[in-house]
Parts: sequence; structure tokens; C-alpha cells
Amino acid sequence: MMDFAVIIMRTIILYGLILVIFRLMGKREIGELSVLDLVVFIMMGEMAVIAIEQHDDPIMHTIVPMIVLLLIQIGMAYGSLKSQKFRNLIDGKPSIIIQHGKIDEREMRKHRYNFDDLLMQLRLKDIRNIEDVEFAILETSGELSVFKKGNKQKKKHGSFTIPLIVEGKVQQQGLQETKQTEQWLKRELRKRGHENIEDILFCSYQDGQFFVDYFDEKNNK
Repeated sequence: MMDFAVIIMRTIILYGLILVIFRLMGKREIGELSVLDLVVFIMMGEMAVIAIEQHDDPIMHTIVPMIVLLLIQIGMAYGSLKSQKFRNLIDGKPSIIIQHGKIDEREMRKHRYNFDDLLMQLRLKDIRNIEDVEFAILETSGELSVFKKGNKQKKKHGSFTIPLIVEGKVQQQGLQETKQTEQWLKRELRKRGHENIEDILFCSYQDGQFFVDYFDEKNNK
């Protein structure tokens, strides 16, 4: 009877601890979990199961590793916020699978993403024909973002937001997608009254239009 009481108490303690840890890790939808989040969740679940089954082992032997994992995850998340290179290393980057209605087979092979996966995710987006797709972007979470073709008489090609500056740093990949240079970007921003790239939190380009947002410190001046 005592064993059952210990198991129940351990279950309650670990359940409460895991809830607190997940809240501290931040709000995420299940489909948006990064690889790091998934690894932490799996390890914590395994630790909890072992701690409940092996109730003779001190519970602190489980609580301490869980807290260490939480600190690692928070440290990684903080590093991702501060450095885009670190963020790309941990989470990866979105990949364009379909661009202007054309499938990029090299990107599919790179991510080991086959046509069955593509067609399944298109069906989930209520897309019956690949011809209807202007852009399909494989997000870092594994979800496929789909943009349908618009009115062809209105414009030849649809478009999507291309980040050109993130946290004061020029995005070379974005420039490659727009087929422009850094000099072009600086020239176009100066025309619009944006002199200092380091002050810009986020700048994107879509359909010939720029969106520019400054760091809070700059906005408050």
C-alpha cells in the first residue's frame, strides 16, 4: 500500500513540475515545435516514466536533470533571439518547394521530402491541383505554407514577403531571391529616408514595396 502512495505522490509532483517547465519554455503549438523542443519533451517524458517506475530512487535524481534541461532550452532560445546564425543552426531555414508554380526538386531532395508528402500536405490545404499553387514553403516546423495563384490578368506572378534586413543585418539570401545587390538595397532605403541599416529591426520586400520597422529605441526617439 505504501508503494502505491509513493507512486501517486511522485506522479503528482512530476506532473506539476512538467507543467511548470512547459509554461516557462513558452507557448508553442504542437505543430510548431522545434527539434530542440521535441528533444526536451521526449527526454523529460522518459525521465518522468523512469522516476515513477523506479520509486526507490530519490526523486531529486529526476528533478535536477529536468531543471538542467529547462536551463539548456532557455539558454538556446535566448541565443536564437540574439543571433540569426545560431537560430538557423538550431531551427534551420524555411525552404521554397514551389516557386511561381515550378517545383524545386533539389530542395525536395535536400530535405528528403517526397512527392507523397507534398501532395498530402497540399490536400490538407484543400489544394487539388499543383497548377493552382504559386508558392509552397516548407517551414522549419515541417508544415507547408501554400499561396494560391491570384488573378493572372492583374499581375503576372504572385509574390511573398522576402526579409532583407533582420535585426540590423542584411539578409544575403533575401537579396538573392530578389536578384538585387546590397548597394541596391541601401540606395532604395535612402530614397525612402532610411539612412542607417543598423537601426532597422525588420525590412521586407514584396511586389515592389518595402516594409520597414525600427528597433523600439529608434521608434521612441
